Amino acid sequence: MIDSAAVKDYLLVLQARIVTALEQLDGGAFLRDDWSKAAGEPLGGHGITCMLEDGKVLERAGVGFSHVSGSTMPPSATAARPELVGRSFEAMGVSLVLHPRNPYAPTVHLNVRFFVARPPSPSSSDATGRDVWWIGGGMDLTPAYGFDEDAMHFHRHCRDALAPFGAEFYPEFKAWCDRYFFLKHRNEMRGVGGIFFDDFNALGFTQSFAMLRAVGDAFLPAYLPILERRRLTAHGERERAWQALRRGRYVEFNLVFDRGTLFGLQSGGRTESILMSMPPLASWRYDVTPGPDSAEALLTTRYLTPRDWI
Repeated sequence: MIDSAAVKDYLLVLQARIVTALEQLDGGAFLRDDWSKAAGEPLGGHGITCMLEDGKVLERAGVGFSHVSGSTMPPSATAARPELVGRSFEAMGVSLVLHPRNPYAPTVHLNVRFFVARPPSPSSSDATGRDVWWIGGGMDLTPAYGFDEDAMHFHRHCRDALAPFGAEFYPEFKAWCDRYFFLKHRNEMRGVGGIFFDDFNALGFTQSFAMLRAVGDAFLPAYLPILERRRLTAHGERERAWQALRRGRYVEFNLVFDRGTLFGLQSGGRTESILMSMPPLASWRYDVTPGPDSAEALLTTRYLTPRDWI
């Protein structure tokens, strides 16, 4: 028996807890935008988008909660599960992207979500005639300048969050993250990875929901110590220019490959909230090649390749 209300209650508390912690660190207040969409075509629901822009530590930070439903599954949700075409759906989740001001502090992404696909009607010829549900999400770290200790710290917390549910999940979800956050047209990873999973219900609702909570609860201890360590590192125009180029890669991934972005846009979601993950500044320059022994070159040769960070 699934309990959508319990999932929603947890997600709202998680969003509030993360926003409070980030406000305490940055010193600035998040703008809270409560929004709603009328029920019916193509999408109905509500959410809370919390945004901080031009902060002392966070140049742009978005922490969003959404709870939406629709009468037809969008293509991004049925691409891997064509048997669900024609079903209605309910989706809820918390998604965040933080773009720190300091180039040495990495961008980070977290998403935890719950999805239910329902048969079109009680008399439907659907093969199961039952609700199909799953959880998904994960977190990943995207530095402009790589540090082993940061990657190790982040991955240890990812591993420890999943350990109570089975030793196999961290290596499986870590490899999934490496494959998913990959820019095929650049032949490079987006960052140093983390964990990613989707369409997961193998443990049953109670334990799968517990796994979702464990991942959400691991975010602050996984990321805040890294942000604290890097936020005051001295830097200049060179580092900011490199940060803007790397942010350009982030934009490319989110608009071309990211399933969450595509789901939101295809289902008629709220554009401002969907695109809150975009960095405030990004740049593209033709054929930039860092010097062979530079910190910028080290990012691509050491940190943007799959690696066992633990």
